Amino acid sequence: MSVALYARGGGGGCGAKAAAAARRPARGGGRRRAAVVLLLLALAYVAGLLVFVLGGGGGGGGGVGGRVEVGREGVMTVASLRRRRAAAAAAPQPGSVYRSHLVFERLWPDIRDDASSAAATASSLSTSWRRSMLMTSHYQNPGELWMPCVNRKLIRPELPPSNGYLMIEANGGLNQQRLSICDAVAVASLLNATLVIPAFHFNSVWRDHSKFGNIFDEDHFIETLKEHVRVVKELPVDVLARFNHNISSIPNMRTKAYSSPNHYMQKVLPKLLELGVVRIAPFSNRLAQSVPSNLQALRCFVNYQALKFAEPIRVLAEDMVERMVKKSTLTGGKYISVHLRFEEDMVAFSCCTYDGGLKEKNEMENARERSWRGKFHRHGRVINPEANRRDGKCPLTPLEVGMMLRGMGFDNTTSLYVASGKIYNAEKYMAPLRQMFPLLATKDTLALPEELAEFEGHSSRLAALDYSVCLPSEVFVTTQGGNFPHFLMGHRRYLFGGNAKTIKPDKRKLVLSFDDPNIRWNRFKRHMQDILHHSDMRGTAFRKPNDSIYTLPMPECMCQQDGMM
Repeated sequence: MSVALYARGGGGGCGAKAAAAARRPARGGGRRRAAVVLLLLALAYVAGLLVFVLGGGGGGGGGVGGRVEVGREGVMTVASLRRRRAAAAAAPQPGSVYRSHLVFERLWPDIRDDASSAAATASSLSTSWRRSMLMTSHYQNPGELWMPCVNRKLIRPELPPSNGYLMIEANGGLNQQRLSICDAVAVASLLNATLVIPAFHFNSVWRDHSKFGNIFDEDHFIETLKEHVRVVKELPVDVLARFNHNISSIPNMRTKAYSSPNHYMQKVLPKLLELGVVRIAPFSNRLAQSVPSNLQALRCFVNYQALKFAEPIRVLAEDMVERMVKKSTLTGGKYISVHLRFEEDMVAFSCCTYDGGLKEKNEMENARERSWRGKFHRHGRVINPEANRRDGKCPLTPLEVGMMLRGMGFDNTTSLYVASGKIYNAEKYMAPLRQMFPLLATKDTLALPEELAEFEGHSSRLAALDYSVCLPSEVFVTTQGGNFPHFLMGHRRYLFGGNAKTIKPDKRKLVLSFDDPNIRWNRFKRHMQDILHHSDMRGTAFRKPNDSIYTLPMPECMCQQDGMM
């Protein structure tokens, strides 16, 4: 019998007796019994309400088709309550599912009207509105300006006779190779070894056969380092002859990641002195983050002064930057650069799902198998796309980047340079970004086909062009992490007084706004501006013991301006 029947005093049993007792004249014990019964009925009614509320009643979304199922007396039944709880348990947590395309469909009219109203309002205020956020984006404080001073910090004793030759093999993409080169120079200095120009390992993902000289200026590298470390282009023939002219016969001193300087002095140096040459392959992240200050300064010296792109890259990159500045006349020649990681291999590796359905699922499975051969099917490996998205591990789509930037206040007069490889399903995913930012450019639109011809098929050389155009941009937006943004952020800090505007969004917060197809444009903008504010607070930063010197060159490689005068 339902709680409602008891509350009305209807039906049989205790409810009927209580009603009769209430009608009889009040007499001693009868009155007390009636009071007790009424109290019990009230408690039962309250208990029923609690069951209803705790079960999630009172709003839409329960039962079938979003209706709350109730019994004929108007109270939720036990069966419907169980179904409600099961449905709630099965529903994905906020931020778990890609719904950004639905949010965009709802908000696009507001986004478009927002830009139009801003333009109309500003028509009487000359063109100041067009400068928008780009004109004050570096947020530099002259009192806290930092300047490069790595030359002052380097210790330059006369080079003693060499202990032998160090050979390393750099693997990965452009900036992982860059990291390996810088660390190799530091290790060569530590061992007092002569460094052989690093070899580049061919990677199944990057698929680039470029050698050192195709990407970097070898002669400049050797000349710049001559007072610090000896560098030669090849191992001398007489040394190679001792190993039957076979480099693979030279002992490979396999070294753990982030090995300390003591490891090299105790394990590698004795072998170097014995054989006159040692080889370390692979050599990615093989030196600890925290090393003595003179080695840190040497790392910066290599990264920012000794490593200069090869002339063909440098010449085309300079032309591309000039063209990008000319495209940005509405914002005083200033532009935003975005590192967009939405290539097929990145989407596949992330194990995230978007809105491509079965076709996307099959393409991603094939891409994973092609590049990583069964890695994602190993025993015990769990793939959870929903958790990946909630944790901010999914690459942002071009659509999401565009919505984020428009919400942060960058309007449709903003010039945008997109640095990326080949975007997955580009025709679909790039269209809304171009819709939001008509002044969008890429290396394919800034450079002529004949200018890019010699770089095609060489991902590291193409990445060097992207790096060069992003470096002087007024604002840099990173969307997925990796060596490219980390090196670029450090390089921009080094060049721009310790603080260059970088937008590094908290994607765990971002996906919550993209998960609500009913969100209003004003509320969405508030969320984006909160994310921007949080990102701005991390502008000027100092390296902590386990941080990378390549991302945070202060204080080891820079000095406060006041201290230099």
